[in-house]
Amino acid sequence: MASEKRNGHRRVAIVRGLRTPFAKAGTVFAGLTALDLGRMVVQELVQRSDLDPNEINQVVFGQVIPTLTAPSIAREVVLAAGLPKRIDAFTVARACATSIQALVAGANAIALGDADVIIAGGTESLSDAPIFTSRPLAHALAASSKGKSLPDKLRPFQKLKGKDLLPVPPAIAEYSTGETMGESAEKMAKENGISREEQDLIAFNSHQNAAKAWKEGYFADEVMHVLVPPKYEQSATKDNIVREDTSLEALSKLKPVFDRRYGSVTAGNASPLTDGAAALLLMSEEKAKALGYEPLGFLRSHAFAATDPGDQLLQGPAYAAPVALKRAGMKLADIDLVEMHEAFAAQVASNIQALASREFAKKAGFSGPVGEIDRSLLNVTGGSISLGHPFGATGARIVTQALNELKRRNKNTVLCTVCAAGGLGAAVILERA
Repeated sequence: MASEKRNGHRRVAIVRGLRTPFAKAGTVFAGLTALDLGRMVVQELVQRSDLDPNEINQVVFGQVIPTLTAPSIAREVVLAAGLPKRIDAFTVARACATSIQALVAGANAIALGDADVIIAGGTESLSDAPIFTSRPLAHALAASSKGKSLPDKLRPFQKLKGKDLLPVPPAIAEYSTGETMGESAEKMAKENGISREEQDLIAFNSHQNAAKAWKEGYFADEVMHVLVPPKYEQSATKDNIVREDTSLEALSKLKPVFDRRYGSVTAGNASPLTDGAAALLLMSEEKAKALGYEPLGFLRSHAFAATDPGDQLLQGPAYAAPVALKRAGMKLADIDLVEMHEAFAAQVASNIQALASREFAKKAGFSGPVGEIDRSLLNVTGGSISLGHPFGATGARIVTQALNELKRRNKNTVLCTVCAAGGLGAAVILERA
């Protein structure tokens, strides 16, 4: 199967993956931009891979909350990283599945023969989220800039009201429903009968697995060290969200955030706002061989799906996973590991429940349920609740983590899923052989 084509297309190798440490927003990376983080991880990936930059055909990179001064983040990463200026680049966005989209877009180009070597990934700085002005203030500022005298410049501001001067943060609610992700997760927990105890157990396992992975050195080769500019006096070497000392008792004492009276979603069983970047080095199987690389694994199949955001907003993985499995010619029983993005523990539990449900399968139009996920094979080195969730980088983090764990266990296949805003879902199946 070494040089087998899939559906007549070239096999796409994932040669290496790398990420920065993931840091809680407002902490060690507070002074950096998403571009800073993206530049760092791409530079380090190229150096660690001992890759001639001239071999790179394209960079596909994404960001969910765009940097207003550098909206074409992929191209800016190429230039800031000092890569050859001839390298093509384009920016993608698919909410929390953004770097899965980057992976798939890059893989499709390689599979079709349009490129041989691509860097795909994503970056996010929630510490540097853009703050907008109100529309009346924006109009006043534009009109003022055209004034030729001081009175002309001041006149547009005279009609403003006090509320017009208030800053406008990025939207955290679904445009179509007005509900935040947290409110949607709370709704899913109630409608699907997901208990507070189950949510806290998922969070506890996430922290325990991540702490063990760090302790055992599992992340040493996939998380770079960052000397934080501009003074370079501070060093980030590990994720700063992992709580080795957390306990089920401690988690149970946290108060609900989105429904303070009847809710079960807390800060402890949800992923935090996070800064970080991650990147993947993709090649055609033939190119990897020619350059002497041993791939971490190969992309076997992928699927994207969507559902009504007013129904079960974060249930996208349960719609995408069966399609990815079908395209791979596989069943859940053939999968050795499962990596599921932990936006909220309630969302993880809801998707696991849906995948095993005949009722859900009928609702979704599938011939039958996917099956029961073995919890002992789920997020075995930690997930987004403990490691953090820089929106644009999470997918690439999951892919790298999954493939490295397959290698450690000498196993072959992993199913990775990501839920995303807008009722979107992504699933990819990766294999080592």
